[in-house]
Amino acid sequence: MESNASYRSGFCAFVGRPNAGKSTLTNALVGSKIVITSDKPQTTRRAVRGVLSRPDGQLVIVDTPGLHRPRTLLGQRLNDVVHETLAEVDVVGFCVPANEKIGPGDRFIATQLQALKAPAFAIVTKTDTVGRQRVAEQLLAVSRLGEFVEVVPVSARAGDQVQLLADLLISRLPAGPQLYPDTVTSDESEQSRIAELIREAALADVRDELPHSIAVTVEEMNPREGGSADGRPPLIDIFATLHLERSSQKPIILGSGGSRLKRIGIDARRGIEELLGRRVNLNLHVAVMGEWQRDPKKLDRLGF
Repeated sequence: MESNASYRSGFCAFVGRPNAGKSTLTNALVGSKIVITSDKPQTTRRAVRGVLSRPDGQLVIVDTPGLHRPRTLLGQRLNDVVHETLAEVDVVGFCVPANEKIGPGDRFIATQLQALKAPAFAIVTKTDTVGRQRVAEQLLAVSRLGEFVEVVPVSARAGDQVQLLADLLISRLPAGPQLYPDTVTSDESEQSRIAELIREAALADVRDELPHSIAVTVEEMNPREGGSADGRPPLIDIFATLHLERSSQKPIILGSGGSRLKRIGIDARRGIEELLGRRVNLNLHVAVMGEWQRDPKKLDRLGF
C-alpha cells in the first residue's frame, strides 16, 4: 500500500463482563463471522482478532473474554488474556448491554480502564432489545462510570450506529501503515475457527455448568484426492474431539442414540463449509478430560 499521511491503523480491544455483546459487535464491524456467539457467559475464550479494512484506515478489533470473578484456573487465565490485551491496544471499547442494569462487574471494569493510557469509548450494546427511554437512561448511567471519549449506543444485530462507531474508533488510531492485506478479516487459523464453530454448535441448548466444561480440538484435516465431477474442490475430512470434564456429561452431548451429537455435527458442518468454501465430512468424537478447567497441564494441551 502507498504511504498516506491521513491513513490510520491500530488495535482496539472490546471489554466488558460476560455476554455484553462484544463478539456480535466484532462480527458486525468486520462484516463477517469472526467470533462465535452464544447467550452463554464465557463463550469467548481467547483474544480473537477481526480486521476491518477501509480506504482511510485499518481497525484490528481484539474481542476479549468477559472479565469476571474467576472460579477456576481457566477463568483466571481468561482474565489474564484481557489484562494483557488492554496493555497493548491503541483504543478500548467498554461494552455495557442496554437491557441489563449496571452492576459491580461493570463498575470494576470501568475503574480498571481509568488507569489505561489508551482512550476508552463506552458502548451501550443491544439497543434493539429495549425502548428509547431505557437506552437514554443507560447512556446516562454509563457516562457516570468514568471518563470516556464518547458514549455510543449501538445495535450490532440491527446494524444501528455500527458505521458511526467504526468512524469514531478509527479516528482515534495513530497514523500508520496497513497491518494486514485487504482480504484478511481475521488472523485466527482455520483449525481454531473450525474448533470454535463446533463448540458454538455444541453450546446450543445446553444448561448449567456444561457450557464451561466443553472444549474442542481439531485433530486432523485431510483433503481427499481429486475434485468432484462438477469441478468443485475435493471434499475434506475433519476429525475433531469434544472434551468434557465428567463422564456424567457425556450422555447429554451424545443424546438419545447419538442424536444430539449428530445435530451438533450438522450445524457445525454448515458453518465450516461456509468458512472453507468446500464440502466437509465432519467426524466428531467425545472424550472426558477430568477437571480440565483446573489443571494447568490440561489447559496448556487444550491451548489455553
